[in-house]
Amino acid sequence: MEPLVLFLLSGFVSMSAALSAGAINKLPDEQKPPFALQRSGQLWVVMIGNFAALTLLGAMAYGFRLLDWWIPLLCIFLTFPVAHLVLLQPLLGHVRTLFVMAPLVLASIAALYTYW
Repeated sequence: MEPLVLFLLSGFVSMSAALSAGAINKLPDEQKPPFALQRSGQLWVVMIGNFAALTLLGAMAYGFRLLDWWIPLLCIFLTFPVAHLVLLQPLLGHVRTLFVMAPLVLASIAALYTYW
């Protein structure tokens, strides 16, 4: 697999899942989805967010190792957050984005492990 494609896909899904988990945690209790009001639901949101953040660190290490230094740096601060805020958040919302991206984060972990 092409290193740039693997980096972009794994980094984007990881950043998106982490941002969605953080946004769900910051919502007031009146606006949180019903599952996030329970203790086990909050735990799952935090676990998915932390797992996605660790995967993002792995994707960044992969990108810095195999790509020019400016590509991962630009993506972490500009491309990934803007794409999440402009495309996914308005289209799906935080909850759907989290649950769509969570399995993709697991797939990107496997892909990073396989192709590294």
